Amino acid sequence: QVQLVESGGGLVQAGGSLRLSCAASGSIFSINVMGWYRQAPGKQRELVATFASGGTIYYADSVKGRFTISRDNTKNTMYLQMSSLKPEDTAVYYCTLVRSMVRYWGQGTQVTVSS
Repeated sequence: QVQLVESGGGLVQAGGSLRLSCAASGSIFSINVMGWYRQAPGKQRELVATFASGGTIYYADSVKGRFTISRDNTKNTMYLQMSSLKPEDTAVYYCTLVRSMVRYWGQGTQVTVSS
């Protein structure tokens, strides 16, 4: 069982920045697939950024150039640096990882961008 805890969400003005953190209960050293999703009110959950197999990183077109995903294996923590935030980035952000073919999710952290 893996526990994921997100933090760093909040209210920010358009153009501002936030850094989300996702702390895992165990080692993420061997985890290949882990990333961030978001879900806005009335919309489906969508992929924002992810580490994928083979060491690749994927970003949704809507966040390319503004968001950066990173990880610190020594701290078992993944990050999402968000810059130039827009009102349409408002959503609950979830971190997720896959271990032994099982996907785990955090509880989510709210990001609200005011115009």
